[in-house]
Amino acid sequence: MKMLREARRTTVLGRLRVSNRVGVLRSDLMRVGSVDIGPGALLAPMEAVTDLPFRTICEEHGAALTYTEFLSAEALIRGAEKVVGRMWPSLGGRRFAVQVFGRDPIVVAAAAVAAAEIGACLVDINMGCPARKVTAGMCGSALMREPALAASLVRAVRAALPSNIPVTIKQRIGWNDLSINAAEFALRMVEAGAALVTVHGRTRDQGFSGPVRLASIAAVRAALPKEIPVVGNGDVKTIDDYLRMKRETGCDAVMIGRAARGNPWLFRAILALETGAPLPARPSIAEQWQVWRRHADMVVQYTNDKMRLHELRKTLAWYSRGLYGGAELRHKAFQENQPAAVLALGERFFAALHAREQSRAETGESDYPGGLAARSLARHLRRHGEGEKRCAD
Repeated sequence: MKMLREARRTTVLGRLRVSNRVGVLRSDLMRVGSVDIGPGALLAPMEAVTDLPFRTICEEHGAALTYTEFLSAEALIRGAEKVVGRMWPSLGGRRFAVQVFGRDPIVVAAAAVAAAEIGACLVDINMGCPARKVTAGMCGSALMREPALAASLVRAVRAALPSNIPVTIKQRIGWNDLSINAAEFALRMVEAGAALVTVHGRTRDQGFSGPVRLASIAAVRAALPKEIPVVGNGDVKTIDDYLRMKRETGCDAVMIGRAARGNPWLFRAILALETGAPLPARPSIAEQWQVWRRHADMVVQYTNDKMRLHELRKTLAWYSRGLYGGAELRHKAFQENQPAAVLALGERFFAALHAREQSRAETGESDYPGGLAARSLARHLRRHGEGEKRCAD
């Protein structure tokens, strides 16, 4: 056992280096098949969230890789306009991943080929979604109860794709507390051809509530060959959450989901920690205003007429969270029925906040919360100081 623990320690320390500046983890490139992914956190695939505008904002703030919304394989090969329209390549030639779900190996393989044809650098198979509309069709996390079928999906996709495009999976730790099978399931998927495994640290029955079980993610990391990256996922909302995930699981990277909505600065902070760059200052109101405006402009440019109003309201809901007057703004936004009116509402909101911030700065007052990323960075530095080192042993 002592030799096993020492071997594990050596493996983990081989993946992570210690920064001399702020005592945090710095990551080397993560190799997924033939694809190298740089330092930083990954953006999780989320339905009705990870559209092209949101992915672009996260990429511009340091996300190492972004995923499309999870897409029905059957709808993709049928050519359903609503689903095909969600499979946008990233702007500026940036790499991106496509996630698909289904249970027919032929259909899922065909959808994977379509994803490769539009430029996806890897194709991920959803084996973790807990939503009833997905599991009712025996897809998503329901596949964890059918490992033989799940493995056949991986084999079919691997056979259909060019060799330079990896197949990956995203799973949960099990269906419920009586069937925790994360490690065995992941190993079977790797044996079928998966080049990376992302683990959300909850069961399907938990949905998105209850504690994330880091020990189960650690068990997956321990079970898989060291050349297969394991990505930890679940409730990473702050820098401290990020460090804890890496420290307690030994995972090679971290995937962030809901916490990124309206807070792309979390990616920027994590990238700084990983690379030893100067820690970023909290985003000012002016910066938040600028990022909201860019997000909203891309919504206008890339979202169809039917969804534009809804998506603009959503941007205001995200970026106003935790800000003075945010609740009132959200109430007003959902009363407006024209995109232009929502945009004007957002401009007035941020202009007033900017003026307030400047006024209070002159008097030394502040009621600005600073955001989760900035607050957790400050906590980390207060606790550990400039010179203390941390490692994941």
